[in-house]
Parts: sequence; C-alpha cells; structure tokens
Amino acid sequence: MAEGAFDLVGYRVLVAGASKGIGRAIALAFARAGAAVSICARGEQALEATRQELLALGPAAHAARCDLADPQAIVAWVDAAAATLGGVDVLVNNASGYGFSDEDESWVRGFEVDLMAAVRASRAALPHLVASPHASILHTSSIAAFHPRRQGAPYAAVKAALSQYTTSQALALAERRIRVNAIAPGSIEFPDGLWDRRRRDEPAIYQATLAKIPFGRLGAPEDIAHAAVFLASPYAAWITGQTLCVDGGQGLNG
Repeated sequence: MAEGAFDLVGYRVLVAGASKGIGRAIALAFARAGAAVSICARGEQALEATRQELLALGPAAHAARCDLADPQAIVAWVDAAAATLGGVDVLVNNASGYGFSDEDESWVRGFEVDLMAAVRASRAALPHLVASPHASILHTSSIAAFHPRRQGAPYAAVKAALSQYTTSQALALAERRIRVNAIAPGSIEFPDGLWDRRRRDEPAIYQATLAKIPFGRLGAPEDIAHAAVFLASPYAAWITGQTLCVDGGQGLNG
C-alpha cells in the first residue's frame, strides 16, 4: 500500500521525534499524502534535512528543536506548529528514551519520553484538535508491551503503559470526536538505528530476532508510516482505542 492512495490535503499533522527512522518516515508519508507537517527532535542538522524533504513533498513544513523530556519545550513546539500550520488535525507521538537498563535514570527517561511526552503533547494539542473535523492522536508503542522480557523491562513497561493510556484517552476523547490509536512496531531496521547497530555489533541477537519473524526480514520505517497514514485517514474513521501490531508476525513467535 502506498500513502499516495490517501488524500490528506488540508490536514495539519504534528510528528514528534521525526528527524530520523520511524518518525521521519511517518512525516514524509503524511507529506506525500498532501498534508502540511510539523516535526520536532533534538538533533538540529537531521531536523533541518527532514524539513527540507517535507517542503519538497507537501504544502507546508515546520520544524522545531525539542527535548521531549522537557514539558515547556513540548508546549512551545505544539503552539508554534499550530500557529504556523493554522491548526492541528493529527498528533503523532513518536519518541523513545530507549530505557533498556535497570538503573533509575533509564526508568525515568523512558517514563518522561515514551509516556509523559505523549501525555503532555496531547494536552497541548487538545484545544486545536477539538476544532478539527477529523482529529486523531497516534502513539508509537511496541510489541515489547505485550510480552515479558529478560532485558529491557523499563522499555516494555512504559510502552505497555502507553498502550493502556491509548484506550483510556480514546474513551475520554470520544465525546469530542477525537480518535486515539497506537501502533506497536516490531523490530525496525534503518541506517544507524538500533537494529542496524545490532546487526553490526551483536550479530547473534540480530539473527535470533530475525529468525522469529515469519516474513523473513526486519521491518522498515515505511511499514509503520503506511499504517500511521491509514489510521489517521477517513478510512479508519470507526477505529479508536486500538493498538495495531505492525511486525510481520514477529509477535506470533513470542
């Protein structure tokens, strides 16, 4: 499925954590579908490069440097994006603190970036979303949320909390006609991403993970982006409170 099958002209889309990987692919997919897009991330060089790509594809593009662990920075980004684009129709919370170790710092970073950034961005965007005729919020969870893990418990725990928050938020916002869904990616590979580094540095882990995926490959960021565009589109108008696994069947093998 190509995002070109969707017509999202007139949509104003905000994508957090969008300078590379899954977030970048999601932002580009919305731009290809005709949406105006705002992105945020910490790395200024990659952020500007992605903004230029968005400008070449869509009607408008906005970018702002933002540490998603900083509540004030999130509000500033959402407000600036809404002012630049003329409103907000879709908010995509895509970021991770990658809390894989058991230290307090890892737990706190995951809590702040994976969960609370989504809560805070949703809160900041809500006044704009209620004015949209096709408002929706998308969160990036993970298939790690559904299975116990020997390692990376903080990451799995906060993603599980994010999936649960999706259901509660969807119920709370339904009366305002705002849909809320999440995507749970499997193992996604892109240049200099986690799985690209593991392929080079930890080949045994990489191959063991690959062996669990029935389709015989790791996912690509575009696999997640296509699902995001669908969930934000009118084709998903009767879908809310769901976490969609996009993993090539990886979760079927535990």
